[in-house]
Amino acid sequence: MLAVENLTKVYKTGDKALTDVSFSVPKGQVVGLIGPSGAGKSTLIRCVNRLVEPSSGSVRLNDLDITRLRAGDLRRARRRIGMIFQEYALVERLTVMENVLSGRLGYVPFWRSFTRRFPPADIAMAFRLLDRVGLSAHADKRADALSGGQRQRVGIARALEQDPELLLIDEPTASLDPKTSRQIMRLIVEICRESGLPAIINIHDVVLAQQFSDRIIGLQAGRVVFDGPPTALSEEALTRIYGAEDWTAMRQGASDDARAEDEEREQTKALMRSL
Repeated sequence: MLAVENLTKVYKTGDKALTDVSFSVPKGQVVGLIGPSGAGKSTLIRCVNRLVEPSSGSVRLNDLDITRLRAGDLRRARRRIGMIFQEYALVERLTVMENVLSGRLGYVPFWRSFTRRFPPADIAMAFRLLDRVGLSAHADKRADALSGGQRQRVGIARALEQDPELLLIDEPTASLDPKTSRQIMRLIVEICRESGLPAIINIHDVVLAQQFSDRIIGLQAGRVVFDGPPTALSEEALTRIYGAEDWTAMRQGASDDARAEDEEREQTKALMRSL
């Protein structure tokens, strides 16, 4: 379980990015983190693994107080936290398989990583993960030959190659079309439920967050102003997070897109059954 208590981040300029943020995420729960630009969403997930240093408060992952760790212990702790980035963060000249295996760099000696000679068990895990994300046929392709959705799937497999206890996901659908966005969110949620992994997803798309998250946390100016199930995210709550807007029209448009995708998926299943 992840437990965040009174997390605060104040920059040297005096700007407060986070103020007394507290919440916990149990095993297997997927949390959608929403809020306007500048609300502190990216800062929050980076404070959890200390890519950004918190000013005060604590972050505990199961038995480990991450905020108290020194450099060596922090490096080892980060192996327990998988990170999936908005811009994929792949090494484009390397193959898909090599990018996935980079998730094991914190576990192998330097000479193995330098020569790319990973243990057979790590390679077998990478093949299983590539099959799970639907990319087993692309293992030997260079990363720069992939589409955006395929790159994001490589990023997911790489994070899982760490065998993490927590997933932190920063805008996984920002560069993707609506259909691919839903496919990626569905894949993330399915994997979390299969593995019992807790996850925090920083996401701008409110409808996607409601459709796929078990729970929504809304930030406004670095403070938690909503924390509850997706069904409780009313127009009043959305206005508290983002300000006044025609939320009904936004939801209707997204609902139409999702319905069209569901119909297409059912038609594909019916076609496959008839073959």
